[in-house]
Amino acid sequence: MSYYKYLFKYIIIGDTGVGKSCLLLRFTDKRFKPDHDLTIGVEFGTRFITVQGEQIKLQIWDTAGQESFRSITRSYYRGAAGALLVFDISRRSTFEHLTKWLEEVRDHGSPTMSIILIGNKTDVASREVEYHEGKQFADQNDLIYMETSAKGDYNVEAAFLTTAELIYENVKNGLFDIESGVQGVKRGPMGVSSRSMFILIIKIHLSRYFGNFYIFIF
Repeated sequence: MSYYKYLFKYIIIGDTGVGKSCLLLRFTDKRFKPDHDLTIGVEFGTRFITVQGEQIKLQIWDTAGQESFRSITRSYYRGAAGALLVFDISRRSTFEHLTKWLEEVRDHGSPTMSIILIGNKTDVASREVEYHEGKQFADQNDLIYMETSAKGDYNVEAAFLTTAELIYENVKNGLFDIESGVQGVKRGPMGVSSRSMFILIIKIHLSRYFGNFYIFIF
């Protein structure tokens, strides 16, 4: 059994073909699949990370960008603590649709959701959206902006970890109902820090050799 303090649920949203599935695969499996099939409905992956010394399990939902699956996608907004809003810097139309995506996720998602704007495919030479345009959109909408390449493994790790850091700060500030998990954060089976778990294991071993009195030496 894997022990972790919290479970964080993410969603990845954006137009079809912007590289959502490739970002997920790069982050969870450390690989790139150039001929990835279009997502039908939703897919998900998981990965364990460490945030401020705590073991966190990420459950990441990759949503379909097609309009025909939009009703399915919306049903996952409410239960997500974080969202990666992705566009393709080599296709301006995907950037122009960001306002619609952002309105939708804010209308249907939790007000505590942490959203990061991702300009993907920096490996493509034919850029149609400049960095300052993405940054300006992010600043105007209170988002963090990052550019990534799933193919080149550029900034993918940072994008997911930055989102986790934002969520963790909100957890510490008491913004989530972590017992119910309805806002995308749930207490895991560990419930104690990695350091505390280590100390507990040491105490147990010492008690076997020296008796229960020595359990209190820490």
